[in-house]
Amino acid sequence: MSRISKRIPFLAAVIPLLFLATFSKSTAPENKQSTAIDLCHTENSTFQTGEEITYKLYYNLNFIWIPAGEAVFKIADFGDVYRISVDGRTYSSYEWFFKVRDRYESYISKETLLPNMSVRDVREGGYTLYDKTILDQANSKASITRGRAKDNIHENKEMDIDNCMHDILSVIYFARNLDYENMPIGGRVPVKIFMDKAEWPMTVIYDGKDEEKKIKGLGKFKTIKFSPEVTAGDFFEEDAQMDIWVSDDKNKLPLLIGAPLAVGSVKAVLKEYKGLRHDMTARVER
Repeated sequence: MSRISKRIPFLAAVIPLLFLATFSKSTAPENKQSTAIDLCHTENSTFQTGEEITYKLYYNLNFIWIPAGEAVFKIADFGDVYRISVDGRTYSSYEWFFKVRDRYESYISKETLLPNMSVRDVREGGYTLYDKTILDQANSKASITRGRAKDNIHENKEMDIDNCMHDILSVIYFARNLDYENMPIGGRVPVKIFMDKAEWPMTVIYDGKDEEKKIKGLGKFKTIKFSPEVTAGDFFEEDAQMDIWVSDDKNKLPLLIGAPLAVGSVKAVLKEYKGLRHDMTARVER
C-alpha cells in the first residue's frame, strides 16, 4: 500500500480509508485462523439501489479540527450490475490549502458483488489521473487505460490477475455483507484488491463491538469496531493506528473513521444517509 499512500493527497487519502479501513493488521487479540468465506460469490443483504451516504471529512492540526470536504457515495441500477460512485471534494474554505475534485466508480455484479469495471477520475491540486480498468473475472485478466485525463490517454495495458478480485470500492460492500455475529474477535478474512496496476492482498479483521458510540450530529449508535494499522508513507507514520466504527444492524454502515497522519490527523464522520435497505436500528440515542 505504500505506493498508494505516496501518491494520494489528503482528501483522496481519506476516501480510500473508507474502503480500506477494515482491511489491514489489527491490534485485537489475534486469531490467526482465517474464517471460511466464499470470496467469489457474496449474497447482498445490506444495501440497495438508491442508497446515498455523505461523509464529512476533517483535518486536525494543532488540536483544531478543520472541516475540509465531503465524500458522497451513491448506488445506481445498471441492469445486471450496481454502479457504485463516490464524489469527493474539498470545501471552498479549504481550497486555499489544497483543491480536490475526485470521482471513483465501480460496476459490480449483482450476483457475486465482484467488479467488472473500475474508474478513477482524479483532480488534486495540479495532479490529474484518469484510470479505467476492465476486470475479466472469468478469464483472470485486467485491461487498463490510463492517462492525465479521459481525452489524454498514454497507456493501454493488459495484465493477468488472480481470481475473484475486488477493487477499492467493491471491497467495502463485500465487507458490509460479512457475518460478524459468527466471527470471533480477531477473526480474519483474506481479500484481494486490484488498484494502480497491482494486486493488494489484505485481511478483514473483526475487533468486537461498542454499544454506545457517539457520532457527531447524529447521536449514539450500537457499533462494530475495527482498529487496523495503516502503511507508513508520505502521509502516515510508522505503526499508525486507525479506529473505525460501523453500525451494528442489517445495514453495516460505516459511521466514523479516525486516523493519524505524518502531520496532524484526519477523520471521516457520517453526515447523512438516505435510501437504506433496512431501518437504522443501531441508533440508540439522538
